[in-house]
Amino acid sequence: MDAIALGEILIDFIPGTEEASYVRNPGGGPANAAVAMARNGLDVGMYTRMGNDDFGRFLSKTMAEYGVKILTPELTDEAVTTMAFVTLYPGGERSFTFARKPGADMLLRKEDLKDEEIASTKLVHASSFSMSEEPEAEATVTFMRKAHEMGKLVAFDINYRNVVWNDDKEKCAEEVKKILKYVDFLKISDEEVDMIGGEDNVFATMKEYDIAAVVETLGSKGAQCFFNGEKIFVEGRKAKAVDATGCGDAFWGGFLASVLNAHVTKPEDLTTDILKKAIIYGNVGGWCCVQVKGGMSALPTREQIEKVLQEEA
Repeated sequence: MDAIALGEILIDFIPGTEEASYVRNPGGGPANAAVAMARNGLDVGMYTRMGNDDFGRFLSKTMAEYGVKILTPELTDEAVTTMAFVTLYPGGERSFTFARKPGADMLLRKEDLKDEEIASTKLVHASSFSMSEEPEAEATVTFMRKAHEMGKLVAFDINYRNVVWNDDKEKCAEEVKKILKYVDFLKISDEEVDMIGGEDNVFATMKEYDIAAVVETLGSKGAQCFFNGEKIFVEGRKAKAVDATGCGDAFWGGFLASVLNAHVTKPEDLTTDILKKAIIYGNVGGWCCVQVKGGMSALPTREQIEKVLQEEA
């Protein structure tokens, strides 16, 4: 298996033709990233816990349709699939609200983890969706630590807005820093740079935690990667929409797929050229996604991304 994604699952609601009109689509950071990688030609599995409810069954079926293997396939009556409401108003304003039933537990458990599956994969991807103040969040950290100790690549997407910390960014930053020592690829947005000490301190943070590369997405401006003491910037594309759910995950899925398709299996394999191509590939993936508002159905395939690159060449 090429990659494993792990974390909490969301269901996104994307607006239809009218404001306050919603169309149900599956989404969420880990799920979207898993599907994005699968649609870019990787063999991808996902560790999560899905409730035996309408949303859980719908999401499990949908992810399988997009090529993602659910590594914890049994739907559980203990969990209630989380919902989120994402609204894109005219002008691009975005609102994001969690709706969780009391006691909903979508986090991995330690007994879900299988060492042989970590050993047979190349990369483990985790997201802040899987972090919370509950003890079960330790399972995600355990998974990342084991992958790191086995010499696997570990990728992490901060995405602080969606962490269950009651908007306490300082607390969130503390928890994020606890796991950075297990991370090879760190994805942040321009909003999240402060969480690791600000742009001026990115290289110091990378050295402190032995992070191989930090990728910062800059929206329609593009993206940049901090690597080996230099900053690699790739200009973005003008999108037809200001925002679309999944575009950041489409970028990250495309980026990670490009890195693995370049036969990178350890941080020492990375080069500036590989990372620049991965950013370009991710940028095109995000751009393709932003053209179509609608969860997983908007995540582009490898063929779609390569067609755009060929046309531009």
